[in-house]
Amino acid sequence: MSTMPKEVLRKMITEGNLKTADDLHSYLKNMFKDALQEMLEAELDIELGYSKGDKKNKNTDNRRNGHSEKNVKTKYGEMNLKIPRDRKGEFEPVVVPKNTRNISGIEDKVISLYGRGMSTRDIYNQLYEIYGIELSADMVSKITDKIIPEIKQWQNRPLEPLYPFVFMDAIHFSVREDGQIKKKAAYVVLGITLDGFKDILGIWIGESESSKFWLGVLNELKNRGLKDILIFSVDGLTGFKEAVQAAYPKAEIQRCIIHQLRNSFKYVSYKHRKEFAKDFKAVYKAVNEKSAYENLNDLKEKWGEKYPFALKSWEMNWDVLSPFFKYPEEIRRIMYTTNIIESLHRQFRKVTKTKSVFPHDQSLEKILYLSSRNIMKKWTQRQRDWDLVLNQLLVFFEDRIKPYI
Repeated sequence: MSTMPKEVLRKMITEGNLKTADDLHSYLKNMFKDALQEMLEAELDIELGYSKGDKKNKNTDNRRNGHSEKNVKTKYGEMNLKIPRDRKGEFEPVVVPKNTRNISGIEDKVISLYGRGMSTRDIYNQLYEIYGIELSADMVSKITDKIIPEIKQWQNRPLEPLYPFVFMDAIHFSVREDGQIKKKAAYVVLGITLDGFKDILGIWIGESESSKFWLGVLNELKNRGLKDILIFSVDGLTGFKEAVQAAYPKAEIQRCIIHQLRNSFKYVSYKHRKEFAKDFKAVYKAVNEKSAYENLNDLKEKWGEKYPFALKSWEMNWDVLSPFFKYPEEIRRIMYTTNIIESLHRQFRKVTKTKSVFPHDQSLEKILYLSSRNIMKKWTQRQRDWDLVLNQLLVFFEDRIKPYI
């Protein structure tokens, strides 16, 4: 689209006596109103088939019937327009549709600002300063409620039949319920597709962790078309192992090594923590499971008497801590930690930091969905070395992958 010629712009500046940005804004506002009015008149000309006063070309028994006043919200603030009418009441303008008092795209703007974590007060201030439009907190809430059907559709959308990697973790928020402030968890499921791209499969709010809860989530994924998952990476989620064994019995379960280390450090004195962490590298950096377990026993001999609880959890959960040892480095790097979903949670924290307490679950659901939508638009690159990873996965899971590629 070409810009206006310089001579036209200079004439506009001179004739409009434009000296400041505010002068320009006012000038454009008036120009916009005049243009809208002329567009409405032109629409009626086309509808009737003749221009005002041109009775010579009139081939209809319908005719103009004055105007009705209408206040509309635009990007330049509120404007009073005169909507032309016809005698038969058949004219339906396109530029300012019937029953529409907002032609500014302001609803999309509100939803966008809300999705970036702005408070209702900040949204009010920004819209008032830029557009001269006043919106109450209730109106902001009503506008954002319009995405609820979209959220339900997204949460129930069909999934791909196979995801090589699925990550699951929870992030906690304060939500008001029955007059009390309660801690609620948003359980997030993130997958990596066969093409190597990240995808948020769903977000579930407010349920307590149990095998029954997780089985419900996994069955929901199955009902949406997800037939097989190769490897789950999780932080020690309660009841998750039992649920996976029931829903996806062929799947590997890998507990996050980083979370496991952090939990171990809780039992270690600060003065020994650096040395303890250095020694533990021999376990999770081992070339295979046999060497890793031998190194764990060496650690037990050195630290077991002083810090027995720091090592006990490793022994008790070795079956879900050790699966990554059987795979090459490129696959290990993806599955041994849930950092990929923690990075997502950090972005959720950024957009929710202005909201210490959510008024209800749906309010939390709206902002997490809008944030997810914004984040996923930026996920345009495949996982690092994905061609190599996929070829390695084919060696281990050929019979399960081949039907889907």
